[in-house]
Amino acid sequence: MQLINHMRTALLLLVVGLCTLNVALSLKICAFNVKSFGEAKANNKKVMGILLKILSRCDLCLIQEVRDSKGGAIQALVKDLNRYDKSNSYSYLESERLGRKTYKEQYVYIYRNNVLQVKEHYQYPKLEGDGTNETDVFSREPFIVRFHSPTTLIKDFVLIGQHTSPKTAMKEMDELYTVFKGIYKKWKTDNVMILGDLNAGCSYVTIKGWRSVRLRSDDKFHWLIGDEQDTTVRQKTHCAYDRIIVHGREIISSIVPDSAQPFNFKENFHLTEEEALEVSDHFPVEVDLKPNHRYLLRHEL
Repeated sequence: MQLINHMRTALLLLVVGLCTLNVALSLKICAFNVKSFGEAKANNKKVMGILLKILSRCDLCLIQEVRDSKGGAIQALVKDLNRYDKSNSYSYLESERLGRKTYKEQYVYIYRNNVLQVKEHYQYPKLEGDGTNETDVFSREPFIVRFHSPTTLIKDFVLIGQHTSPKTAMKEMDELYTVFKGIYKKWKTDNVMILGDLNAGCSYVTIKGWRSVRLRSDDKFHWLIGDEQDTTVRQKTHCAYDRIIVHGREIISSIVPDSAQPFNFKENFHLTEEEALEVSDHFPVEVDLKPNHRYLLRHEL
């Protein structure tokens, strides 16, 4: 009887240990609209300190709303991040400056180069014309990156980063289906994650409008951040603007269950609403990918 109890205890400890190991060694992917990130924020030590705490939680983070015409703010952020988290090494990949008129933004992927490698990247093309053509759907065309990830169960996956315009959010979300089809044809993979501030909530979406969004009507696309979630900092709002959507049998089976969620840095870092809003009016959204234990054991990680 005592032997059986010992075996039960050992088994329980093994299960708990494996669960803990899964959480510790999983790969965290984040998307964060940092609201007008440029020189002013880069020179604000308090804001930068909070950003470093947020970003150092992520193995890979898509930063949106980067308004850094000289390029110094992102360089400073990644440099500071490498100083702050010496156990990892961070690189970044930025899109061109995107926007229809004088207002421009960039997408920036910040990633740990000790666990991830960029295989290829692709700036979705802007359609020729004056920008008023009905076929020119995106205000800021998606920036797409294919990553190799040896430490996770899934070895290769594609991220489609998108920040929609509130006025055309539903049309842009629908057009992401066309982007997905193009990437599948181009890179021959359907293991894709669409992520970013899609403005997919509150007054920017309608029940009728959702029916025409192919990303929603096609059940092969799994929306990991649900409509009931709140990705906004302000207490008075409750909107699921920021989303993570996955497609592909391999990547779907690699998701750590219940890991997709907004990260409430206001509560976690005990900030007032005012302090949090200095950083952004959005919370980051995140999801974890399951680790490949065989690889990790082989490389003694």
